[in-house]
Amino acid sequence: MAAKAPRVPVREQLPAERIKNFNEVCFGYNASEAMQEAERCIQCKNPRCVQACPVYIQIPQFIKAIKENRFGDAADIIAEDSSLPAVCGRVCPQESQCEGACILGVKGEPVAIGKLERFVADWGRTENYYKPIETTHNGYKVAVIGSGPAGLACATDLAKWGYQVKIFEALHRPGGVLEYGIPEFRLPKDDVVRYEVNNVVKLGVEIETDVIVGRTITIDELLDTEGYHAVFIGSGAGLPKFMNIPGENFNGVVSANEFLTRTNLMKAFDPEYDTPIYVGKRVAVVGGGNVAMDAARTARRLGAEVYLVYRRSEKELPARVEEVHHAKEEGIILKLLNNPTEVLGDEKGWVKGLRCIKMDLGEPDESGRRRPIEVKGSEFDIECDVVIMSLGTSPNPLIAGTTPGLTTERWGGIVANEETGETSREGVFAGGDAVTGAATVILAMGAGRKAAKQIDVYVREKFGK
Repeated sequence: MAAKAPRVPVREQLPAERIKNFNEVCFGYNASEAMQEAERCIQCKNPRCVQACPVYIQIPQFIKAIKENRFGDAADIIAEDSSLPAVCGRVCPQESQCEGACILGVKGEPVAIGKLERFVADWGRTENYYKPIETTHNGYKVAVIGSGPAGLACATDLAKWGYQVKIFEALHRPGGVLEYGIPEFRLPKDDVVRYEVNNVVKLGVEIETDVIVGRTITIDELLDTEGYHAVFIGSGAGLPKFMNIPGENFNGVVSANEFLTRTNLMKAFDPEYDTPIYVGKRVAVVGGGNVAMDAARTARRLGAEVYLVYRRSEKELPARVEEVHHAKEEGIILKLLNNPTEVLGDEKGWVKGLRCIKMDLGEPDESGRRRPIEVKGSEFDIECDVVIMSLGTSPNPLIAGTTPGLTTERWGGIVANEETGETSREGVFAGGDAVTGAATVILAMGAGRKAAKQIDVYVREKFGK
């Protein structure tokens, strides 16, 4: 009977209320709800959920601990493999990873693994539950570039193994995309991001902000002058892409990166902060991924009517199902099967609209999705004051451009072994969005952990006594 029980619903802010604030939408489970949901797990002998998790959290074990009211044990089990459980419990695409592999999802609803992970992490924070990890310094130093998910995961494992680790962060706050990219209403910064980053610091990891590797210091200097035995590049992908259509240089056209950084890292949503941001009456967001949804939902909270323009249908939207659902609840107008052809402007150089053309779907392309095809003569205009481009990102070329011998892809990604993080430069490893382009938090963490293992092998073989 327990296996067939319906999934325990999660309490949320009502749409009419949450579009007026930046408070977290989802309230999460309380202890009773979490234990009830944990009862649904059938404790598979060969758990497919674990294999579907990029960091291989021992999911059945921590859920069993929740079921038995052993929340501290659950936190310890998760901590063996993840340094960011409250983050991952909120923003991971569980539906395509752990929950997507759950056997209960074949004929019903999968176990709410993500919500249970979030519960454990939030319980640990509110109860001030933290189990110190005793480490002995092994005499080796590793530099980590970037304090996003890949860098934090790599640094965590290395610190546990006794390495002296220092993270170099270009911005004034650590966290990478967790801090500047994901909105407050999905991922609270003080309660979640900064708390979990601080837990990494408690391991002995040092984080230095306002350091731009390639300008402030180079990788060569880290290795040759500063005495680091290896370097991990987890600098992410923060260089926005544009469509190169007429009118993209009008005032009011911004990248989703800039828009979200202003609202998240620089708190443009808070009237007490002097960070200018303009949305006007209507905003058109171009794109269909999670970043596009974040930008659209942020603009809605800043008071604009928001259109989301995407060239495929809702079925092909790359954003999480939950994010699309929340966006629709909040009144985001989906203009699907449409593609921009021109940004329209007034005589003063400000955006006044977005010209689009309707699309049909043809045969699948190399991504497996049906290729969008323009419908001739179907152009139409959307009246708007701001256009936010959310078309993906690529790595900043600064690091590669100042590191001789570091090979990159044509599109800018650093070439690195998928399983080890090794690059073409000895002693330099890379992972996460800097290698793959924009992806998910948990995939970046998985890459960071794989690189940490290989860094350990490399350092001990090359410098071991």
